[in-house]
Amino acid sequence: MLNNNVQLITYPDSLGGDLKALDYLLDKHFSDVFTGGVHILPPFPSSGDRGFAPLNYLEIEPQFGGWEDIKKIGEKRDVLLDLMVNHISQQSPYFQDFLKNGRDSAYADYFLTLDKIWPDGEPKQADIDKMFLRRKVPYSTFEIEKTGETERVWTTFGKTDPSEQIDLDVHSEKVKALFTEFFLNFKKNNVSIVRLDAVGYIIKKLGTSCFFVEPDIYDFLDWIKDLADSLDITLLPEVHAHHSIQYKLSEHGFWIYDFILPYRILEAMINGDSEALTAYLKDRPSNQFTMLDCHDGIPVKPDLDGMVDTKEAKALVDETVQRGSNLSLIVSEDHKDPDGFDVHQIRCTYYSVLNEDDDRYLASRAIQFFAPGIPQVYYVGLLAGVNQDQRVKETGDGREINRENFSVADVEQHLEKEVVQRLLDLIRFRNEYPAFDGDFTVLSSSSEKVALRWDKDLYYCELHVDLSSGQSAIHYVDELGEQAVYTI
Repeated sequence: MLNNNVQLITYPDSLGGDLKALDYLLDKHFSDVFTGGVHILPPFPSSGDRGFAPLNYLEIEPQFGGWEDIKKIGEKRDVLLDLMVNHISQQSPYFQDFLKNGRDSAYADYFLTLDKIWPDGEPKQADIDKMFLRRKVPYSTFEIEKTGETERVWTTFGKTDPSEQIDLDVHSEKVKALFTEFFLNFKKNNVSIVRLDAVGYIIKKLGTSCFFVEPDIYDFLDWIKDLADSLDITLLPEVHAHHSIQYKLSEHGFWIYDFILPYRILEAMINGDSEALTAYLKDRPSNQFTMLDCHDGIPVKPDLDGMVDTKEAKALVDETVQRGSNLSLIVSEDHKDPDGFDVHQIRCTYYSVLNEDDDRYLASRAIQFFAPGIPQVYYVGLLAGVNQDQRVKETGDGREINRENFSVADVEQHLEKEVVQRLLDLIRFRNEYPAFDGDFTVLSSSSEKVALRWDKDLYYCELHVDLSSGQSAIHYVDELGEQAVYTI
C-alpha cells in the first residue's frame, strides 16, 4: 500500500554517478525527506534515449551498479522503475536472434511483422493515414541473415531508419510470459511500483489511430494489473494524451499522472491569476502522481487540449522562451491546433522558468504538495538547478537543458543553498503533518491568491499564496493544539 509522502525522481547516475552513491545520499541527506520512495529512471542496459531503449530488464547497466543496489535501496523505501511495454531495443538479444533467424527464431512471435496487421503483409496508406504517427511510417525494414529476405516490423518510435525501438506484440503469449519474468524479477529485487511507459501505443488496430484503442487496451491493462496485484506491485500507466484518457484510467482503478498541474501552477505564477488553477484543483481525480518538472518537459499539448485558450497558451509559452526555455513540438498534423499551435512541452528547469525567484519557486512546490496525490520532485528541481544551455548546444537535444548530473560533492554544495534547505523543510512538513491523510478543500480567495486546506480529526493546515509577491505561508494546528504559522 503506497503512502502519499514525497518521492524523488532521478536517473541512476545523476546524483553521485551510480546507484551506490544514490543510496549513500538518500541515507545521509534525505532519509526523512523522500520517505515516499524514489523513481529511478531506466537503469537497464540500453542502446539509446538515455535508458528508454532497454535491451532487457533482467540486468542493470554495469556502470550504474547491480540489482543488489536496487534491492538495498528498496529495503528502506519504495522503488519505482519503468517498463517500456510498447517496445524493446533493436539490440536486445530477442530481436538480434530474430535478425539472425527470422521466422525460425524462438522470439519471432515477440514482434509485429506486418502480416499480423495486414493479412497480405502489405501496408495500406489509407490505414496509415488514420494513425497517430510518431514517425513517417510506423514500421522498419530489416534483412534476415539466415535467408537474406527482408522483414518489415512495427516500430512506433525511433529517430533512425530502421528504428532502434522495436514494438512488442502484447497479444502474444510469449510476450506475456516475458513480462511475467520481468515482474517476478522486479518483485525479487524490492521494486514496488512499475511505470508502464508508452502504454498508449500498444494496440495496433486497423481503422483506428492505434493510440489508446478502446476497449481493446483494457484487456491488456486488466491482465497486467492482475499480474502486478498478485505480486503486490503498484502500476502507474504513463500516457500523454487528452486529459479525458487520463480520467478514464483513473476510473478504471489506476494511478495516473497529473500532467496538467505543472502548466496551471506556472500560468498562475507568471500571470498572477489563480482562477484556472483553483478551478482545476476543485475538479480532478485524487489518485494522481504530481510533479512540476521531469526529464522531458512541462506538458502542453495534447495533455491540456480543450482546457487552455490557444492565444493565452501562446503568450505563456512565449514568456517561458524569453526566460530561457526551449520547446518540443508536435509531429502529427492531427494534434496541432487549426491555427498551427504545436507546442508539446516546455523544456527548462522549473527554478529557471520562474527567474530563479526563491519565493515563487517554493510557493509553486507548496501548491504541488497540497494538491491531492503523491508528489514527486525531480532531482534537478530538488537542488534548484538552472538551465544547462551549453549542454543543449553540445548535444543538439533540447531536453539536456534539465538533465544536469551532480557529483556527491556537487549535491552537498547545493544543499547549502538557502532555497534548497527551505524546500527540504517544506517536504518534511508535507511528509509528517497528519492532515494530509484527511480531506482536501479549495478555499475561496481572490484571483491574486491561492488558498488550500487539509483537515483530519483535530488537525488542519491551510496554504496561503500571494501571487503578487510570490510569498506563501501555512497556517496549522501544532501537536499541542495551538495555532501556528509556517512561513515557507
